[in-house]
Amino acid sequence: MPLLQILRPTLPILIGASLMLTLSMGLRQSLGIFLQPLTQDIKISVSDFTLALAVQNLAWGFLQPLAGAMTVRFGFRPIMIAGSALYIVGLALMASAHGMLSIMVGAGVLIGMSLACTANAIAMSVAARAVPAAVRSTVMGIVSAAGSLGALLSAPIGQVLNEGYGWRTGLTGFVILSLLMLPAAWYAGRVDKVPLPPKGPDDIADTSAVVAVKIAFGNASFVVMTLAYFVCGMQLVFLTTHLPSYLAICGMDPMLSAQTLGMIGGFNVLGSLFFGWAGERWNKLALLGAIYISRSLILAWYFTLPASPATTLLFGALMGFLWMGVGPLVAGAVAEMFGLQWQAMIQGLAFMSHQLGSFLGAYGGGLLYDQLGSYTMAWRIGVALGLAGGIIQVAFALIRPSAPPMMAAR
Repeated sequence: MPLLQILRPTLPILIGASLMLTLSMGLRQSLGIFLQPLTQDIKISVSDFTLALAVQNLAWGFLQPLAGAMTVRFGFRPIMIAGSALYIVGLALMASAHGMLSIMVGAGVLIGMSLACTANAIAMSVAARAVPAAVRSTVMGIVSAAGSLGALLSAPIGQVLNEGYGWRTGLTGFVILSLLMLPAAWYAGRVDKVPLPPKGPDDIADTSAVVAVKIAFGNASFVVMTLAYFVCGMQLVFLTTHLPSYLAICGMDPMLSAQTLGMIGGFNVLGSLFFGWAGERWNKLALLGAIYISRSLILAWYFTLPASPATTLLFGALMGFLWMGVGPLVAGAVAEMFGLQWQAMIQGLAFMSHQLGSFLGAYGGGLLYDQLGSYTMAWRIGVALGLAGGIIQVAFALIRPSAPPMMAAR
């Protein structure tokens, strides 16, 4: 049966989840555009700004399991709508900021809370619930791909407004875009009416949240995936936060940073589609390790060369292909290991590790820059940890394979 025909009854849910994801991720990934003008205008340091983004990542990571657990009790719709409202308020606080407090509360706490309710873990869980198991990985890849379009749209818009009218106007434009998250969350919330599939042999439905957590951390494959996820967050948030600043230091045109973030978003689409498709055919955990290794090699290649528009755009394309492809792989692996009922919560537990890495990538990168005057040590640490995490992930996946891809058809 054609995929579109299979998905037709749930298209409003999938479109809503995709739009919510593309805005929550795209706007967040583009905040680095405002780093230089904002810090200079309100007289805060680069490390102050990146500390707020680091707090955002910690709030997102540590609240993600709670948000996932709350979807089991209250349903997806109220959680996603509340998260969308928090995002709007957080961006508005940033746009009106005159000091560190507004940046910390808006960019840090509120947007971090919002992402726990609107970003990958929730959107992937919505997509997984909405479709038959046989096409689950492919559909999660499609939703992740649609979610990748946000940076392609928001980064150039933010840069144009920033250059033409100032950073406050740029962030006001982001506030207007974020309003679309509310209807998107409403439509995605229709998934609450979709019943869970019959319980499979490895499914942990009908257990309590505490028991589900114990089962998850008793699974060695899940633990290794969670630890390796740390390097994913560290590398990606280091780039979204510091790449615009790095290019400015290198004397590049400010629009190049927006073009590169847009390039990342565009190739994100291809990567998400590919890895969603690949996850139905090959070992998801081995694919994750291959992504981490490939990213690390590309990072080392780029930062050892003199910065130029050509190499920067090629770097954005290569990193974009490897960017959000982890989303359908992690979500699919969790669904295969534990079933759907607690998927959002268990995926959130893994995501806590990712966000600890994000904290290190955002704040650690800024701290090293303030202390050493360059990003050299920061990218070297990112490459070394990325290679180590990727190699361990691949090795463990080959020794202890996860559930076979088509097990999802149970």
